[in-house]
Amino acid sequence: MNPKDRAQRIIALDAIENEAQKLAESGADAIDVQGFISGARQELAKQKPDTEAYFDAAVVAKKAKG
Repeated sequence: MNPKDRAQRIIALDAIENEAQKLAESGADAIDVQGFISGARQELAKQKPDTEAYFDAAVVAKKAKG
């Protein structure tokens, strides 16, 4: 992943964290907060996929299979 995309992912992850904290502080249920985090991270993965991390995970999974 190029440095610009990596920086954008970091900014987006920070924004997700901040929004989740705001939700929690406003009294949102823990399940709702976790749902927001999961959904936001899935959307981020669609928009800015980390292909290097995916490749590394695939290699590890292949080694684990045998």
